[in-house]
Amino acid sequence: MSEPSEQALIRWRLVLGRYAQKQIKPGQSAAMQRMERALDFLYGREYEGRGVRGRDRLDGKKGPGSLDASQLSVPQWLNEVRHLFPRDTAEIVEKHALERYELTELLTDKQTLEKLEPNQDLLKMLLQFKGKMKGDVLNLAREIIRKIVEELKEKLAREVRQSFSGRLNRFRNSPLRISQNFDWKGTVRRNLKNWQPDRKALVLEQLRFFSRQRRQMPWSIILCVDQSGSMVDSVIHSAVLAGILAGLPALNVKLVVFDTSVVDLSQYLDDPVEVLMSVQLGGGTDIGQALCYCEKLIETPSRTILALISDFCEGAPAGRMFGAVKRLKESGVNLIGLAALDQEALPFYDTQTAGKLAALGMDITASTPKQFAQWLATRIS
Repeated sequence: MSEPSEQALIRWRLVLGRYAQKQIKPGQSAAMQRMERALDFLYGREYEGRGVRGRDRLDGKKGPGSLDASQLSVPQWLNEVRHLFPRDTAEIVEKHALERYELTELLTDKQTLEKLEPNQDLLKMLLQFKGKMKGDVLNLAREIIRKIVEELKEKLAREVRQSFSGRLNRFRNSPLRISQNFDWKGTVRRNLKNWQPDRKALVLEQLRFFSRQRRQMPWSIILCVDQSGSMVDSVIHSAVLAGILAGLPALNVKLVVFDTSVVDLSQYLDDPVEVLMSVQLGGGTDIGQALCYCEKLIETPSRTILALISDFCEGAPAGRMFGAVKRLKESGVNLIGLAALDQEALPFYDTQTAGKLAALGMDITASTPKQFAQWLATRIS
């Protein structure tokens, strides 16, 4: 077997960390040593978690007799990661820091937070840790959330408009070109310039018709969203999508979020950031209670679409949930259960409960916002 290349040894040294230094000598370049130090700052915690001694303490203090270089601070570490690694690699490392090692200083230190790349992963982390933020950090987090949400809203709005293109024109008043609507006086006035004396005839180039209003009852869309921790992606997309739908003609949109309590956020539909800042991720799940609340919002069942966005992991006795779904279906409400509502549409849900809901008449699926908008457009007629 041939000897591994120097580049391969360097890569293995970076993967294995300082505890491989006896077997694999560190890279000679200063950049490689900085990369090793930056990775060890985060991934060396894996050794401590397994009971391996000898690593620097996580609070930054040194053990007795240490001659190691001074410990990185979180902002310094973040700068190193951004400088030393490609952007996609740096984002993965930052994500590990938050999700796996709970390095929440990334989100509670203003200097650090200002340097993070605004993206949807950061948005999820901000929402999960916003309870630990105060003062200037919280204000900065709100600004970052708004920037990310506006970018997401712009993208989703294009998809929704495309899905509803040509389908909502029926709500607009237009003249019906039939004989009973013919405006003969207006037509004569409009075409007087076309009088031909030699023929004693009026040439009609433009016909006028009276406009008759079509009265059409609006559709009600109720988004009932599970705010448990596993549904964070769906919560984000639901908040943004609800605001977009509320801006379409002849749609009456309601947004309800729930855990073991129910909160109606419909008044904030024009500000998805306020919706997301009001969400409390985590906690228990009482789907039945939420559906019973939504049931009270319904005025015209046959022109109501209720979307339950949840993993269907009911924490309360399931009878109340099934009873509510049965009543809603029998009344004529259009029901859909979304196990995921995000760009990936990769669901994790209770298949047994979902199967029972489907048997009661609820459509069960996972979809992207665009797919859901297309589904809505086909139902609204």
